[in-house]
Amino acid sequence: MNIALIAHDAKKELMVQFCIAYCGVLSRHDLCATGTTGKLVSEATGLPIQKFLSGSQGGDQQIAARIACNEVDLLLFFRDPLTAKPSEPNDMNMLRLCDMHNIPVATNIATAEVLIHGLERGDLDWRNILNPKN
Repeated sequence: MNIALIAHDAKKELMVQFCIAYCGVLSRHDLCATGTTGKLVSEATGLPIQKFLSGSQGGDQQIAARIACNEVDLLLFFRDPLTAKPSEPNDMNMLRLCDMHNIPVATNIATAEVLIHGLERGDLDWRNILNPKN
C-alpha cells in the first residue's frame, strides 16, 4: 500500500517515534512524506521514503495531488490543533479529498495506532481491490 506521512512541526517528533515503533509494519509498504517529515523519519528508521517538498514549499499539495489521483491508500497526518496554520485551507482540502476517495486518514496518534493495527491484520486490503497494482 501507498502510505503518506505528514506532520506539523509540533508533531514531527511524535511521528518519528510512531514510525520507529511500527517500523516493521511500515517497511512492508511504500512510503511518501513531506520533505522535513520524510527526512526525519528516514534518518531515525532507515525506511525508504519518497520525499516531496517541505509542507511550506508545497509538499502537502503534492501529496494532495496524489490523493486526488487515488494514488495514496492511507494518510497519517499528525496535525497540531493548537496553532493556527496559514496552510489550513490546504489541509482541509486534503482531508476532503480523502473523504471523496475513501482513503483512511489519521490526524492523531490514537487513530494512527488503530489504522496501523488494522493494516497489519489485513483490514485495509480492500484498498488493493479498488486499486490493483499492475
